This record gives sequence, C-alpha cells and structure tokens, in this order.
Amino acid sequence: MGDSGFLKSAAASYTGKVAADVTKDIAKGAIKKSAKTAWGCSVWIINLVAMLVVVIVLFFGVKWWLSSYTHHGEGIEVPNLYGMTHQTALHQLDSVGLLVVANDSSYVEGMPAGAIIQQNPGPGMMVKSGRIIYVTINSLTMPCEKIPDLIDNCSFREAEARLKSLGFSLLSPRLIDGEKDWVYGIQYRGRNLMNGDEVPIGSELTLIIGNNATSEELDMEELREGGAGGDDDGSSDDIDDFLEVLE
Repeated sequence: MGDSGFLKSAAASYTGKVAADVTKDIAKGAIKKSAKTAWGCSVWIINLVAMLVVVIVLFFGVKWWLSSYTHHGEGIEVPNLYGMTHQTALHQLDSVGLLVVANDSSYVEGMPAGAIIQQNPGPGMMVKSGRIIYVTINSLTMPCEKIPDLIDNCSFREAEARLKSLGFSLLSPRLIDGEKDWVYGIQYRGRNLMNGDEVPIGSELTLIIGNNATSEELDMEELREGGAGGDDDGSSDDIDDFLEVLE
C-alpha cells in the first residue's frame, strides 16, 4: 500500500508539472502572438502615416510649382486700344510686356484708316505677361459692292429695296419720259453706272425712273397744241370771210 501511494503521488506530481509546462508554453505563445500582432498593427499605422505625409508634401509641392510656373495671382491689365493705330498699340503693349497682332480688318465709317476698332481680350481684363492681344483694324479702303442687274430690268420699288439691302443710300429719283416707275438708269455722283460696276458701300445713288409719259403721248400733246393754234387762226379767217360776204 505504501508503494502504491508513492506511485500515485509521483504520477500526480508529474502530471501537474507537465500541465504547468504546457500552460507556460501556451502563455508564452499567446504573448508572442500578441506581440507580433501589436507590431504588425504598429507597422501598418506607421506606413499609413508615412503615405499621408508623402501625399501632403506632394500636393503642396505641386501647388507651389504650378503657382510659380503660371505666375498665379499675377497679371497685367489690358489697356483700351480702340482708335489707336497699330504702331501706337504695339509700342504701348510692348512697354507692359504684351504683344499685339492684327488678324482682321473691317470698315467703320468715320474712323481713320488703320485705326483699331476691336480687340480680344477686351480692355480691363487681366492677362499674363507675353499674352497676344488680337485686334481688328479699320480698312484702308472703303469696301465696294457691285451694282446688281437692275437697269431696265425692274421697278423703282424693287430697285430701292435691293440697293438699300446692299448698304447704299438713295437720293430723290430723277424723272425722265418713260414708263411710270421703271428704272432706266443709276447714277453715282453724276456718273451713269452699268450693271456690275463696283461702288463704295454707303454711297448715295440716284435712280433714273420714268414719269409715265411716252413719246407717243408727247407727240399727241404737241399736235393738240399745234391744232389749237391752227383753229384760232382759221376762226379769224372765217370771221373775215363772213364780213366780206355781208358787205
């Protein structure tokens, strides 16, 4: 019985020791795993913070570079060039670091030839140094328009509408013997025009139209006047002959 109790006591002691060792190993493993997990989380947080710092630095760096490259916030006010000659505008813009290019021409009555009548960008706008200002200058010569096929081909009203639509002005028409309101000619400054002649736009033209008196009617009128005079002479002769008979 003594040996049996000793064996049981030894077995129980060994079992407890083994259990303690297992518990200790499990605890050590848990601690290692926890430490490893904590380290992994720390590394992830550090990487995330580093990425955020890099993104912020890049953002502000690119913003600073773009601002310095495009001169953000800096600008030159475009002056009003209307009415200036191209040469005068060239000198004025060159003094403030701008360029001028004439890319079109038009005609404005009353403006000097070569004067600037439009600009882009407009006056007062803020632009960067070296910007090109495009301008339209007044034409050196007044633009012309061809006389359409109106002479002996249409009525006064039709010719009037056509010519005004082309930009011409009309003076009081000149009347001649012919069919009423029929266009027989067009004059510019006393010169007779032909269909297809080029005349400056805005010019004052005179239409030559008929007054509803034909050559046959004129001949008949002359005959009436002549006949009236002959009748007067004949009546006096008849009166003379009548007096002679009475005597």
